[in-house]
Amino acid sequence: MTHSSIRLGVDIGGTFTDVVLERGAAQFSTKVLTTYAAPEDAIIDGMGQVCAKAGVTPDQIDQIIHGTTLATNALIERRGAKTALITTEGFRDVIEMRTESRFEQYDLNLNLPEPLLPRQMRFTVPGRVDALGHVLKPLTRAEVEPVVDQIAAAGFESVAVGLIHSYLNDEHEVLVRDVLAEKMPDAMVSLSCEVSPQMREYERFNTVVANAYIKPLMKSYLGRLEGRLRAEGVGCAIFLMHSGGGIISLENAAEFPVRLVESGPAGGAVFAAHIAARHGLDKVLSFDMGGTTAKICLIKNQTPKTSRVFEVARTYRFKKGSGMPISIPVIDMVEIGAGGGSLAHVDAMRQIRVGPESAGSEPGPACYGRGGERPAVTDADLILGKLDPDNFAGGSIALDPSASADALRAQIGETLDMDTVEAAFGVAEVVDENMANAARVHAVENGEDLSDYTMIAFGGAAPLHAGRLCEKLGIARCLVPPGAGVGSAIGFLRAPYSFEANRSVYMRLSDFDADTIKTLLADLQAEATGFVRSCDATAEILNEFKVYMRYAGQGWEIPIPLSEAQAMSPDAETFQRRFEEEYTKLFARIVAGMDVEITVWSVNATTPPQGVDPLDPYDITGAAAATGTRDLFDPVQVKVLQAQVVERDSLQTGQVAQGPAAIVEAETTIIIPASRDAIRASDGCVEITSKPVAGGTP
Repeated sequence: MTHSSIRLGVDIGGTFTDVVLERGAAQFSTKVLTTYAAPEDAIIDGMGQVCAKAGVTPDQIDQIIHGTTLATNALIERRGAKTALITTEGFRDVIEMRTESRFEQYDLNLNLPEPLLPRQMRFTVPGRVDALGHVLKPLTRAEVEPVVDQIAAAGFESVAVGLIHSYLNDEHEVLVRDVLAEKMPDAMVSLSCEVSPQMREYERFNTVVANAYIKPLMKSYLGRLEGRLRAEGVGCAIFLMHSGGGIISLENAAEFPVRLVESGPAGGAVFAAHIAARHGLDKVLSFDMGGTTAKICLIKNQTPKTSRVFEVARTYRFKKGSGMPISIPVIDMVEIGAGGGSLAHVDAMRQIRVGPESAGSEPGPACYGRGGERPAVTDADLILGKLDPDNFAGGSIALDPSASADALRAQIGETLDMDTVEAAFGVAEVVDENMANAARVHAVENGEDLSDYTMIAFGGAAPLHAGRLCEKLGIARCLVPPGAGVGSAIGFLRAPYSFEANRSVYMRLSDFDADTIKTLLADLQAEATGFVRSCDATAEILNEFKVYMRYAGQGWEIPIPLSEAQAMSPDAETFQRRFEEEYTKLFARIVAGMDVEITVWSVNATTPPQGVDPLDPYDITGAAAATGTRDLFDPVQVKVLQAQVVERDSLQTGQVAQGPAAIVEAETTIIIPASRDAIRASDGCVEITSKPVAGGTP
């Protein structure tokens, strides 16, 4: 991948918009409050600030890479377009019936998440394709037209088309699109055979509905953004971060906006993987906490774990099955409503609850002085001494401790008979335990022991809470990289151009057809490469091949990576051997005598990753110079301690700050608990480790 000399990364979060400009090796960044009504306003504001810091003008920018939570938030908050679904007769209620799985087996009063579209917005057409792609019952234009007329009369803005087995034969979906184009030329149309050409109709239908639901919103926003940037003199190409951890063109993002779900967090995972590579770490827990949400991701061998299905807005104790499944290539992570703006309240059981509702940037936490009256996590952090009211967000926002105290007292303290500090402590402990529990669940789902992991913390709020989270999870080491407050935006500038194409074609190894496989993988390779070429016409492209396999009769498959030689010169023995190798890694055994089947084929085209300079060795050189002290509440000792305050910019390689301490910078603050010490690594990372105990072991 060829890097331009001046590049801009922009991450729109629920509370802050982060902007990072790289000019060669120099980096300039800022955080501005997200402007909900017109998110592009915050981008223009932030761009102006970093350009002024760097001494450049917008017309000198060579490349812009953008990620956003707008798509995710629109799905969570149900703020999409008026959308209709056209599906096959008999399958109208698939997105409401879901699957037979119950995420809480013994809860007799289980409440399933509502589908995006109620029943009256779902329409059916006759015609039927079987599981091999053969047309059992033809579909005619005369049968489609009255359905489209009904949709047009109801004034729908966007239409999702999801017909049974269209991933094998798209003939009927294409016919429906043709009729829609004639009768509803202004409506936006999404076909499941293009958005998610994979088996399992519930996930596929839900994905195409989600794409159609947010398409008008995202297309309008991306068009406005491009217009505003051009008006500011920006003439460079604009790219979007997608959920799989790569970059796609603005045009592809507008057509398939569902691929932008989790685009901001994906940038954070890429950022953490880059740091892990520099430090030679093979087991990393990425912890990204911003103003609205917290994201937790496992990174093994310096590569974020990926998945074909992601659940938006899990509603029940972070459990699989309680969210909205989106069937797209995605970096696998768990996301919960726990951020600096997450609001606290006391429930009917007199328990403190935090999130998922957020104060966002409008009005923001009570301490922002913008009209917020309910306490947020930021209010609790301020009362506990984690934040400096005069130096928040580089001094751009003055915080009001008295407003925080009033909100905590009114909403928490009076109900539970607590003083202000106790109420703040309760809020902070609840949100920290929520995040720790989410990390535990994610680790268990992936069969991992977090005590072997190193945490990498970034996002504006993560360094405030990372030390306490490590105490709860039994993690001995945490890294807070330079630029942690705008980590996702930096991650955008580290990401390759990439696109993953996949398709469901069922095949048993006993019926192995090498010619069919060659043709299928070549088609997928051409599709994936075409997307990447739309971003960079000359870059080197690497191809990653993967098939999803299982024993015949099993319900779910496992991913099997293949080399290019194995994929393009396929033979059944090699596929069998690779499946047994990967199956043994997961389950420590194979099942002899059973046939194996392949369900999904995947090719990811990507430009080579950026090179990483290895970490220079360093030794302890002495104690960090403190600029003062401040009161800091310690949750383990349950009392206020005197903590030293250290300027991060003045911290030299090898210098140690002993906890309790607050290491301050413009975009965040690193809180070092009394149980930990911090040392500056040679690359600028602040390494937080457990204090040695008797005997010299940590």
